[in-house]
Amino acid sequence: MKRFIQTYGIAAILVAIYAFIKLPVLRLDFTSGFSTLIIFFVIAGVLDMMLDRNERTSKIAKYNFSISIVLIIFVVAVPFITSTPLIHSKAYKNLIGKVEESEFTKDVSPVSVNDIRLVDEAMAMKLGDKKLGEIPALGSVSKLGKFHIQNVKGELYWVAPLVHRDIIKWITSLEGSNGYVMVSASNPQDVRLVQEIDKKPVKIVYQPEAFFLQDLHRHMYLKGLINVGMTDFNLEINDEGRPYWVVSLYEHKIGYSGANATGVATVDAQTGEVKKYSIKEAPKWIDRIQPEEFVTSQINDWGLYVKGFLNSIISEEGVLVATEGTSLVYGADGKSYWYTGITSSGGDESTIGFILVDTRTKEAKLYKQPGATETAAMTSAEGKVQEKNYEATFPVMYNLLGKPTYVSSLKDKAGLVKMVAFISVEDFSLLGLGETKEEALSNYREALNSKGNNIQIENDTTREDIEGVITRISPDVKGGNTLYYMTIDSKSDIIFNSTSKVSTEIPLSQVGDKVKVSYQKGEKGLVDIIKFDNLSIGVSNTDKKTKTTNQ
Repeated sequence: MKRFIQTYGIAAILVAIYAFIKLPVLRLDFTSGFSTLIIFFVIAGVLDMMLDRNERTSKIAKYNFSISIVLIIFVVAVPFITSTPLIHSKAYKNLIGKVEESEFTKDVSPVSVNDIRLVDEAMAMKLGDKKLGEIPALGSVSKLGKFHIQNVKGELYWVAPLVHRDIIKWITSLEGSNGYVMVSASNPQDVRLVQEIDKKPVKIVYQPEAFFLQDLHRHMYLKGLINVGMTDFNLEINDEGRPYWVVSLYEHKIGYSGANATGVATVDAQTGEVKKYSIKEAPKWIDRIQPEEFVTSQINDWGLYVKGFLNSIISEEGVLVATEGTSLVYGADGKSYWYTGITSSGGDESTIGFILVDTRTKEAKLYKQPGATETAAMTSAEGKVQEKNYEATFPVMYNLLGKPTYVSSLKDKAGLVKMVAFISVEDFSLLGLGETKEEALSNYREALNSKGNNIQIENDTTREDIEGVITRISPDVKGGNTLYYMTIDSKSDIIFNSTSKVSTEIPLSQVGDKVKVSYQKGEKGLVDIIKFDNLSIGVSNTDKKTKTTNQ
């Protein structure tokens, strides 16, 4: 009896140490719990042999090794049988849920040019490092963690915590690292180091780069989350700017595979308070519950097993695959969606459409919009300025001028944004480049109009319409082209300019005429006219409608 207690007692202590380090999930649909049992019985068998002075192996040792062998067979055989797509292809196909077809312009609201993202994760890291370098004493003990984009009071920011550089820096900073960095996704000049909230210091105590009881995953495990999978450890801030770790909780829906998010847990980065929520109960400030990896895998399974397992490897009839790369996009409602293009098996530079998946509820919608892949759009943008050797960032898809449009930044070798590119999803040869978003959008609008695209005013939220009286107007010939400059009383702080290509009424206009002008919203100083209508010229309503349609 004494040897029995010694054997299993020591084995239990060693396995407890192993569990403290490896954090196995104690659920029947995870193999890590069974692996822990295997280790326990193997250790118990070895210890019994070491304590047994007989030449032959004791019955208890044989019993322990037999249990270990049975568990090993179980861990190898059962997950294969219960999880293989060969048998469960339909379950894998349905894991994403019902994918409904919808209309792009119906679900994706037009976006303002001011809300378009210019800063990608790589640039956010560069800007964040620069900000951190402004305080040498801080940068010597901390570094930037991983950036994640999120909606903060209606604006998009890349947010990253300051984390410990190594175990030595952790030991000397047990009170936590000093705050987090915010980088605006639309304005590279807006970079903030947040170290205080309401005049109280912000300390990131619990983090993945900490050790022992301050290690984020271990802290959550010891707080009771031992029977659920944890992934996607993201730092998000609530509306007051307080930092929380947001961790997706998941289970396996198809045997020991088919990872599927079931809820989310938050950890106060300073106090360590842990709260667990279902998907419906999660606080509104949490942007993401569905991990990108899970969504991408489920979309691929949905397209791959459309007609079963054998079809997916033999004829591949109707098989669809996600394009390379996934991006996080935000709708006008403030909700975030995982975006990926969809192409047929063996497809090259074209897509049959794209899918948007709600990052909280996993509601998925398919938009059948044939067009270019993200890679083709990047290549098209780079090709326009190939002499400059600019590199295009992975594009984000927006609704611009009522058209699905890729937006990509063009960066130089130093990683600085030099230009912006708007590329049509339908035809990647249609694009607008500019040193600013406004210039790029103006050129993009011109490219669309040149191809006969009818841009409806209700779809164009990027322009502003005014009526007023011309107070000054004058022509100016440059490079053989006549430009007309004018001022209007209702917008006296702006000088408008255009050519007769916009409207044949411009050369006929004079001081005192009442006009209606459309221009790029938000622009100041010298502004290009998008649309011009002289209300003082005697043209019948029918003729005006015809003229407007032909523009």
